[in-house]
Amino acid sequence: MKRIITLFLLLVAVSAQAAAQRKPNIIMIYTDDHGYADLGCQGVFDDIRTPHIDRLAESGVRMTDGYCTAPQCVPSRGGLLSGQYQNRFGLESNPQFRDVDVMARFDGLETIAERLKRAGYATGMAGKWHLGPGKEIPRHGFDHVYYRNSNRPATANIDLDGEDVPMGACPSKTYHLDACSEVACAFVERYNSQPFFFYLAYRAPHVPLDAPKKYLDRFPGEMPERRRQALAMISSMDDGVGRIVETLRKHKLEKHTMVWIVGDNGAPLKIHKLDAPGGGPGWDGSLNDPMNGEKGMLTEGGIRVPFVVSWKDTIPGGQVYSHPVIALDMAATANALAGLPDAPELDGVNLVPYLTGETKGAPHDSLFWRWLGQSAIRTGKWKYLRGAGREYLFDMENDAEETNNLLQTHPEVAQQLISELEAWAGTLDPPGIGAVHSEGMRRASNEYFNWYLDGIRDKPPPATDAKVGAKKSDTKRMPTDWQIFEQRDRNEDDEVTWDEYLGGRTEKVDLIRRAFNRRDKNSDGVWQKSELPKP
Repeated sequence: MKRIITLFLLLVAVSAQAAAQRKPNIIMIYTDDHGYADLGCQGVFDDIRTPHIDRLAESGVRMTDGYCTAPQCVPSRGGLLSGQYQNRFGLESNPQFRDVDVMARFDGLETIAERLKRAGYATGMAGKWHLGPGKEIPRHGFDHVYYRNSNRPATANIDLDGEDVPMGACPSKTYHLDACSEVACAFVERYNSQPFFFYLAYRAPHVPLDAPKKYLDRFPGEMPERRRQALAMISSMDDGVGRIVETLRKHKLEKHTMVWIVGDNGAPLKIHKLDAPGGGPGWDGSLNDPMNGEKGMLTEGGIRVPFVVSWKDTIPGGQVYSHPVIALDMAATANALAGLPDAPELDGVNLVPYLTGETKGAPHDSLFWRWLGQSAIRTGKWKYLRGAGREYLFDMENDAEETNNLLQTHPEVAQQLISELEAWAGTLDPPGIGAVHSEGMRRASNEYFNWYLDGIRDKPPPATDAKVGAKKSDTKRMPTDWQIFEQRDRNEDDEVTWDEYLGGRTEKVDLIRRAFNRRDKNSDGVWQKSELPKP
């Protein structure tokens, strides 16, 4: 009997030791066009309902000064997954998604999923990709893929039960955000006994706003309908986070799992937050308060995002962390936790020693941004911003809202930051503090800088419909196929379905159908970007 008890105790001890030596799991939850204000734990508005994410923040750390790498979807995702400033390999903005040479450079990089796979991790993703064709995602280190960012069929090699399926169309009637959450939970169930990395990229609250009634009903009362939709979509994500945490708890994995929740960029307010009908282009219903500006700007409203990190019993809970951090830090942290050699090419920092208190001080000396004609640097409390032919210097400790330009009163600080920014920009592709951008983008930048930073509001803001940027003299010109495609591709997945093309119109449907069929070259019911004429 004593031998049996001794053997049992030995097995328990060995099991405990193995659990202690196990590499930690990592879950990266990336939200889409999600404004800084829109988590309950931010304490900005009382209409938001995110109890599960709020509890994660209470058990871990809420970053007050957490940043993305770009104020737009494609470059911010390229930075996140490569762990490098995406400008280093030429990925400046969304349009370069079409640039074969730029995307080939991204394809040649080792993503964090590839690094972790090399370290013995099971890897998976669900949701939005936006860095190439969905069927190619496994080439970037993800064994299991559920690429779905709308209520159309997923491109997947795993189903909602966590079972392998041939890579291809995977139909489901489940709301796309809920489906992505289910896949994440099924993945955890499947790999609960080994280290895993899961990238959950919800397409929310990005347009088209498509929350089902079950979530909309949680937000009764008077409010802009786009706000209701955004709150409902965020609520669906929050439910998913709750289910994931419950699955971790079921398998006693909370203490072995680091969870990140980060936004990809600020919310698109379209300057005046027009509550236009429908859920297409325009304000997505999310808010950046108290930050100034919006998506498409290097003001805080464009790049300071919701940012929560939790790792039960390793990172002390209840922290509110004010040192600047950036989405790049996820890759550097994961690389260190997996026991991989230091990777100098990674631009982020392993945050764990800073969040446990082992290392004091700020993780970064400086953070940098370049997006088309805008550039910025944050060093300590100081932020220098240039764009639209203008320069600004802000004190982030006392003026995070960027209302008081201190350029004239602290020129020596500005000059030091400019020197740092120029040195960094010299390492990019192409080098330089400001990249070439289109005349249309330059006009939009001027309008936004006028509105948010210089208080010039003596003319109506730009429209939020398909005619954005059009001059009166242009309104009679026929739009090109490229322009029509960009207007109709509302979820930015490089495909336009018949429903997207129709856009809710009820007149001349037969005529619209014939125009769609002419563009759908291979008659598969989807107008593909590859079917567009060369620009």
